[in-house]
Amino acid sequence: MTSLRISPLPPDATELDLWILVTATQLREFRAHLIAALNGHTPAANSQLADIPERMVLVATELATNAIKHGLPPTIVRLLRTEREFVLDVADHDLTTVPELTEAGPIDTGGRGLHLARAFALDLGWYAADRTKHIWAAFPIDVGADASQESIVSGHRHIPRSGA
Repeated sequence: MTSLRISPLPPDATELDLWILVTATQLREFRAHLIAALNGHTPAANSQLADIPERMVLVATELATNAIKHGLPPTIVRLLRTEREFVLDVADHDLTTVPELTEAGPIDTGGRGLHLARAFALDLGWYAADRTKHIWAAFPIDVGADASQESIVSGHRHIPRSGA
């Protein structure tokens, strides 16, 4: 096993959206909200992000699943943005464990989430705050000249539990 690099979020990251998850049944709705948020926070002139949203959704799902399964609730997922990157920040409330890259065998059903995140993201790290452990992943975005005109409004969503 290898520990993930300890690193705070990029200092210029601005929060765009936030989701609170308690169960894995909330992941489907979360993915739809994440895609909508990515589309909503991309300047019209640069609306083509290639496969970045799909990569981000996969990584966000893996990191949130790990937090729900192995951490302490609630899981908090934030979408942030710097001038050149989108950043996913996934937090849980278990400060007793350290995120580790485990070697998964060919028949193992788990253990690949952090490897996928490392493969798909520009950068990956983790840090602990007073009450939460965070794992973050950064993805490229070409914001172009229109970025200074974009209005960014911070959002907050609580994904309802299934059946609620």
